[in-house]
Amino acid sequence: MPEEQPYYGKHGEPRKYDPTFKGPIYNRGCTDIVCCIFFIICILGYVAVGILAWSQGDPRKVIYPTDSRGQFCGQAGTPLETKPLLFYFNIMKCASPMVLLEFQCPTTQMCVEKCPDKFMTLLKAYANKEDFKYYKNFCKEGLEGLTVTQILSSGLCPAMLTPSKPFTRRCFPALDQKKGGEITVGNNSKFDDGEGNIRDAKDLVAGVKNATVVIEARQVVMKIFEDYTQSWYWILIGLVIAMLISLLFIVLLRFLAGIMVWVMIVMVILVIGYGIFHCSMEYVSLKSEAGSNVTLKDLGFQTDFSVYLHIRQTWLAFIIILAIVEVVIILLLIFLRNRILIAIALIKEASRAIGYVMSALFYPLFTFALLSIVIAYWAVTAVFLSTSNQPIYKVFNDTACDHSRKICEPANFSTSSMKAECPDSKCLFAFYGGETVYHKYLIGLQFYNVFLFFWCANFVTALGQMTLAGAFASYYWALVKPDDMPAFPIFSSLGRSLRYHTGSLAFGSLILSIIQIIRVLLEYIDHKLQGTQNKCTKFLLCCLKCCFWCLEKFIKFINRNAYIMVAIYGKNFCTSAKDAFFLLMRNMIRVAVLDKVTDFLLFLGKLLIVGLVGIFAFFFFSGRVKAFENTAPNLHYYWVPILTVVVGSYLIAHGFFSVYAMCVDTLFLCFCEDLERNDGSLARPYYMSASLHDILLGNKAVEETEEPTQSSTHQPDDQDVQLKQ
Repeated sequence: MPEEQPYYGKHGEPRKYDPTFKGPIYNRGCTDIVCCIFFIICILGYVAVGILAWSQGDPRKVIYPTDSRGQFCGQAGTPLETKPLLFYFNIMKCASPMVLLEFQCPTTQMCVEKCPDKFMTLLKAYANKEDFKYYKNFCKEGLEGLTVTQILSSGLCPAMLTPSKPFTRRCFPALDQKKGGEITVGNNSKFDDGEGNIRDAKDLVAGVKNATVVIEARQVVMKIFEDYTQSWYWILIGLVIAMLISLLFIVLLRFLAGIMVWVMIVMVILVIGYGIFHCSMEYVSLKSEAGSNVTLKDLGFQTDFSVYLHIRQTWLAFIIILAIVEVVIILLLIFLRNRILIAIALIKEASRAIGYVMSALFYPLFTFALLSIVIAYWAVTAVFLSTSNQPIYKVFNDTACDHSRKICEPANFSTSSMKAECPDSKCLFAFYGGETVYHKYLIGLQFYNVFLFFWCANFVTALGQMTLAGAFASYYWALVKPDDMPAFPIFSSLGRSLRYHTGSLAFGSLILSIIQIIRVLLEYIDHKLQGTQNKCTKFLLCCLKCCFWCLEKFIKFINRNAYIMVAIYGKNFCTSAKDAFFLLMRNMIRVAVLDKVTDFLLFLGKLLIVGLVGIFAFFFFSGRVKAFENTAPNLHYYWVPILTVVVGSYLIAHGFFSVYAMCVDTLFLCFCEDLERNDGSLARPYYMSASLHDILLGNKAVEETEEPTQSSTHQPDDQDVQLKQ
């Protein structure tokens, strides 16, 4: 038998025909071995960093507040177990209560059982036995036989007590704000500071504005927490509904792809139209309400977001945004109506592929589990690293002192030269630090932790993409479906990816991680230079951030298609990335016409699911429907569970539709490869289905040079199979 001459496809740049090619199942070999070894070494180093952090770190520093001696308040098994709250002797020495969260307030701090609940000064309490007994709960030991002057000079007691409330395990003044904007503490606008001065309540914080933010922020946080405790089970029900709708949508796409796409498009338009109608009704109804004409600029930032819903300008903004979205979608549908028919054919083919690989729908759960492990390991390691410092004590003094803010030792400070030169100074806990080699390189270890987090997270995402691509590619390149497909396509593809292509996955994810860590560094530099940078520096940083954002998007696109080519041919990452890039460039029109239109349709599907669940959540939690008035929980902010359900629904819908998107991208690349490998003859039949061939190649907008006579040679019969084999 004469040797067969090589065949070169006539679609774009020639691709040599390989009669031995049978899809992604055979002819595998390990790729990018050096990067695989490097990745394994880095993972082992990551484990070593975790072990080192866990041996040195102490998460109690995050959980429990620390007093001036570096002791943990409320820690079980210690003398301070029954004193879980941190009390500040003179909170006015702190710039703001927010500074207290950084553990660097220059005043004595001690652990107490309860926060003070009344106004009291040491001078008045000392004269009353019962009052002084109560006052001692907020003082150090060793008060016997001392006068008020001696107690104050020794720093054993605070000069005054103010009504306080616990927040983040610390005693904050019980600040409040009256309707007129006046700041009060314990319902009083003034108080005695214990030194013979009558002070305003606003002096307890750095200005009225900061006090208002702290008060309202504290109230909002507590109310949001209460809302979650009241509505968490309803939120779970909403997320389950979103999952069921997504699953139902995917199943219906499997059997009624064409009808479901058009139904989806119509419903998205109707849902957005209903949103415009509802916002218009709200806008009109607020016309007669007093104060509704206030502008958002005049209103400023409000922690109670429900205030914005009583402003007409808010609803006008909603109307404009929704109207723009509606017009854009309608215009796209009008101009892309022919392309949508082609995209529907690709979605139908994807539905058939998913029908043969139904386990792919649940693979995102596996990816989610792996990502959860990666995130949890990073978070735990970061906490242990950040808490592995030693307590640092510094000298704090109210008057001029040469040793102020210098490091000191509390054990021998009373007999030190610092105390002798500055009699009224104190050696107080300042922060956590250290001077050892480990502490010097702690920032580097944190950086390594962040970088490995990016690398591992990108690796898990890449593994999911390659696994799905391999499974769907095995469907496309099977002449007889499902006989030529592996028994378990997902597990088979996962095994191939880990066994042969771990190095390629690590290589692609490493490139992406380097770009992401550069973006993090740029954000860090921008934050550090805030307020000191000139316009030129600001412009340069803005350009760099924009360029690296675009580069990250481009690399993600290249990586995604490179993983598909690796799954199909089993070549190394660079070769696959090059092949994928030039293949897409040779089919640039098809990429714009088919792939991106299909992505747009799938995005509309996610938008529809989020819209349906969001509307249901809005009417349920807001109590707008009388049938749900007695069922819905009583909430401070009904937007809290609504936003939670909406965001959760989008993530769930994205998880299901990401399988479809990966399937479409894989089939699209396989289709382009099929055109370059085969000619549709009996000897070299197309692997694509009849409907896909007729729509993709029969449409002039997609392929102007295609001969109509080829449409009858796409589907292989038994003779074709024998010739192929």
